[in-house]
Amino acid sequence: MLGKKLVTAQKRGETRALCLGLGMVACSMMMYFFIGITIVPFYTKSVWTTESVCKVLKANIKDKAFCPSREGSEDEEIFPYPCLQVWVNLTASGQEVMLYQTEDTLERNPKCSYVPDKLENSKEVKARIETIASNFKKYKTFPCYYDPGGTQTNVILSRLYPSKGLLFAFLWPTLMFTGGCLIIILVKISQYVSVLSAWQ
Repeated sequence: MLGKKLVTAQKRGETRALCLGLGMVACSMMMYFFIGITIVPFYTKSVWTTESVCKVLKANIKDKAFCPSREGSEDEEIFPYPCLQVWVNLTASGQEVMLYQTEDTLERNPKCSYVPDKLENSKEVKARIETIASNFKKYKTFPCYYDPGGTQTNVILSRLYPSKGLLFAFLWPTLMFTGGCLIIILVKISQYVSVLSAWQ
């Protein structure tokens, strides 16, 4: 009687472990799919892939620009903000080009190097842009990204999805997939050993 109870408990434990392993594999595949349709297209779409050194030539705050809402956004309001324009010398080519914060900045407003998030306090926005401008004037040399193919003549300060960020995004589903596979393999080995012991 005790032996049957132990066998039943063992089978239940193996079933639960197998379900856990399969669940981990399924979740990791869903995460792979989600990353593949969200982050990867933005990463492959970006042409600013090569890092170089930029030297600030001028950083001026122009008259106020208007920030349109994103496409598909329910909020159609447009708010004004000071337009910061930063021109740099790209070491790789020696050309004078305009600097943008990220790829998204160029799409939102190609006239300004920095586009703030929508804030109710316009003074806070103005103070932030003035701080950014002073930092550019203070730290004149910094790394930046440019398009080696030449389709984009401007440069960006940082990529939205750099290579390290993409690898980090794939790290967790990879660990989950590996853990799930190991659990399934261990359960199958345990079942094989149990059958072999019973046969002997």
